[in-house]
Amino acid sequence: MNAPLGARILVIDDEPQIRKLLKVTLQAHQFELHECGDGEEGVIQASIVHPDLIILDLGLPGMSGMEVLRRIREWSQVPIIVLTAKDQEGDKIAALDGGADDYVTKPFGMGELVARIRVALRHVAKTTDEPILHFGSLKVDLAQRQVELEGALVKLTPTEYEMLKVLASNAGKIITQRQLLQQVWGGHHHESDSHYLRVYVGHLRKKLNEDPTNPRYIQTEPGIGYRFLLPAE
Repeated sequence: MNAPLGARILVIDDEPQIRKLLKVTLQAHQFELHECGDGEEGVIQASIVHPDLIILDLGLPGMSGMEVLRRIREWSQVPIIVLTAKDQEGDKIAALDGGADDYVTKPFGMGELVARIRVALRHVAKTTDEPILHFGSLKVDLAQRQVELEGALVKLTPTEYEMLKVLASNAGKIITQRQLLQQVWGGHHHESDSHYLRVYVGHLRKKLNEDPTNPRYIQTEPGIGYRFLLPAE
């Protein structure tokens, strides 16, 4: 079974040669690659890019790979494969107990790493209870990261898609502003960023042909957050 085409992978590794090798090889396997060379930037990129999988080095400058792992696990369950020169059993146990999904030591075989990536992505696909959400004429395909409205693809930015995903996956429930900021922007947000929510929700409503005064999908809960409306029966 193949992994979803175009799956988005973030590589956090301070070795340019390793990043170049991964970029060339994984793009040849139809993956979309994003990369950075230090831990702090890695956490930020994880919250911006919303990758489907992260490849993480432990020996990073500044913020360690273990700290990056801890920070990302505060708000995301994205699969994380540790790729490191540290080959001691204690390091492996600490990383796996800390939230890593797999552990590969350098030097490594690209064929094996690609196979492990496919396994991790398949595992995510299998554990997704409802990969395609339907709300009347709106379809949200969580596996393919695609949104259709009345049979036509809706082009969303990564942030707009993540907002829609969070809201639609919790249809009928109120999602507070804080919850939405945490799940979409990760650990890099402040309560004062709530004005960004209004801007992005406005863009999302426009792309869904929403009338804010008579919403079909996204209802504002004044002073609290938003609720994705279930279709009327």
